[in-house]
Amino acid sequence: MAELQFFTGTMDSGKSTLALQTNHNHHVRGRIGRIFTTHDRAGAATLSSRLGLTHDAIEVGGGFDFWRYVVDQLTGGARIDYLVCDEAQFYEPSQIDQLARVVDELQIDVFAFGILTDFRTVLFPGSARLVELADRTNVLQVEALCWCGRRATHNARTENGEMVTEGEVIVVGDVEDPSAQQPPEVGYEVLCRQHHRRRMTAARARAVSLVSEPLPFDQPFGE
Repeated sequence: MAELQFFTGTMDSGKSTLALQTNHNHHVRGRIGRIFTTHDRAGAATLSSRLGLTHDAIEVGGGFDFWRYVVDQLTGGARIDYLVCDEAQFYEPSQIDQLARVVDELQIDVFAFGILTDFRTVLFPGSARLVELADRTNVLQVEALCWCGRRATHNARTENGEMVTEGEVIVVGDVEDPSAQQPPEVGYEVLCRQHHRRRMTAARARAVSLVSEPLPFDQPFGE
C-alpha cells in the first residue's frame, strides 16, 4: 500500500539531504519518481542540500495542482512510482490534500520533507495539514544544535544578528555561521527553546560576553 510520509525537523537537520537520498534509493531500485520543491535557497526548480548536493526539481507555486499534474503524466503514458516533496511547509493545505489523494487513489508513494514551525513558533499551514493527514510523521534523528551546544528545537529569523518575531512568514534565507563576525542582514539560526525565548542569538551572546561587568567589591560601599 502506498503511503504519505512526512519527515520533519528544524533547519539544518538534514531534511533536503534525506530527500535527495530517498530519491536515490528508490531510483537505483528501478522506481521512477518526480521531485518537487519551492523557495529553495539555491533558486527555483532546484532541490539543494547544505552538503552541496543538488538536483533538478519541479517548482511548486501557489496554483500548482499535484493531482492534475500526476493524472496528466499518467494519461500521457508516463510512469510515476513516487513523489519527493521538499520544503513542504510552504505548500498550501489544499496541495497537501491533493498529495493524499494521489496516494489513496493512484497508489503512488509520497515522501514530504519540511519544517514544522516558523520563526514565530507557529505551525506552517502545510506542515499542520501534513501532520493531520500523513500515514507516518517522522522526526529526523540528526539533531541540529543551538550555539550553546543544546539540541536546537526552534527556528529563529535574525536581522544583523538580532532575533525578530515579526515580518513576512516566507523570506528565503539560510542558517547563519555562528563563527562569522558579520552576520548577514537577514538570516536564520536554530536555537534551543531557552535561547529562543530569551532571543539570545549567537551574535548577541558574543556581544554580551565582551561587555565587562563590575565585580561586586568594585561597587561603592552601601550599594
